[in-house]
Amino acid sequence: MPVKSPRPGDLEPIETASRDEIAALQLQRLKWSVRHAYDHVPHYRAKFDAAGVHPDDLKTLADLAKFPFTTKADLRDNYPFGMFAVPRERVVRIHASSGTTGKPTVVGYTQRDIDTWANLVARSIRAAGGRAGDIVHVAYGYGLFTGGLGAHYGAERLGCTVIPMSGGQTERQVQLIMDFKPDIIMVTPSYSLVIAEEFERLGIPPEQIPLKVGIFGAEPWGEGMRAEIERKLGLDAVDIYGLSEVMGPGVANECIETKDGPVIWEDHFYPEIIDPDTGEVLPDGEEGELVFTSLTKEAMPIIRYRTRDRTRLLPPTARSFRRMGRITGRTDDMIILRGVNVFPTQIEEQILRDAQLSGHYLLVLTREGHLDQLEVRCELQRELSGRLTDAERAAIGRELQHRIKTFIGVSTRVTVLDADTLPRTQTGKAKRVQDERPRPL
Repeated sequence: MPVKSPRPGDLEPIETASRDEIAALQLQRLKWSVRHAYDHVPHYRAKFDAAGVHPDDLKTLADLAKFPFTTKADLRDNYPFGMFAVPRERVVRIHASSGTTGKPTVVGYTQRDIDTWANLVARSIRAAGGRAGDIVHVAYGYGLFTGGLGAHYGAERLGCTVIPMSGGQTERQVQLIMDFKPDIIMVTPSYSLVIAEEFERLGIPPEQIPLKVGIFGAEPWGEGMRAEIERKLGLDAVDIYGLSEVMGPGVANECIETKDGPVIWEDHFYPEIIDPDTGEVLPDGEEGELVFTSLTKEAMPIIRYRTRDRTRLLPPTARSFRRMGRITGRTDDMIILRGVNVFPTQIEEQILRDAQLSGHYLLVLTREGHLDQLEVRCELQRELSGRLTDAERAAIGRELQHRIKTFIGVSTRVTVLDADTLPRTQTGKAKRVQDERPRPL
């Protein structure tokens, strides 16, 4: 299929700059970002002081390793607005993602932050082959999740026509794709295959589907899924990476001419790979945990944020910036389910709200068709085992299912078991997640 390679004038000068020029810009912006965080966020001032480091100690890019990490727990502990570096009145947008105790992780944006985000998503869409005048079908969810609005603003900034479809309503997705004939779809990879199945059901072959490019993110996927998506939808499948705490979608994006891993927009985000156990910074090419420091964010600078994603940094190819390899896993127990971050402790909290249930549970992840499914297996209190009817068990399960959907935002199946049904660990640490999904190829 045809590939839209860059034309003269398509790229910003920084995308073809030398590594020395990029490093000089990074150091200048890094000094500003660390100082901005220290001067305006009490959490960072206290953490830097406790670690015995000061913004003046940052004289080279390597000096960043002296500074402490930021974790999701830090954001949770400063809920809701404690990580903001500007007065709340200057925050023009708030997004949020799942937290570990039911409270969301809150992020804020100034107008300049929103402009930067739109510019970087526009750059990402352009890297994926999009151009002004293209029609972009956005099937990411809108709302507190950064996916929908992030993609929307970026596509508009590039000069595209946006179809703000959001997720769900698969039959209508297909109808509008055939009627409006969009060039690009932005959606999770798993849901794109659900859309593909609807095309198949209607007898519409890939060569009749008007889509030319798919920009897929919000969940891990591999080369096997890329090949399946491209075969079923007749398009080029390109990977976009981002997370709310760092900005949202558009932190990195694959280039369509190479499709060899997302290019990190290093003029706005400084990446590190660390040993997840020791915190030591690892050289490029070695796999470890991805860490990001924002270089230009005003409302909520983020210093050495531990993403918990396992990957490695790769040398530049299509652009002057480094790339990131495929995400191979997590260094914590977070589950990414259909684009939503879920922690076992969130499920546990909802289970323990019912006095009829004990604290023993198991989360079983499977894949049915192309969509991930989560089953929550939990146990009755011992005194209730064998005494409840099937209808009573089902009612307990429905109520737990409702609470999980309401407070966490994911649909689940719930199985209520008798006491002592689930396996017990002999090592002291209970196994809470049983992942039976096929690994990305």
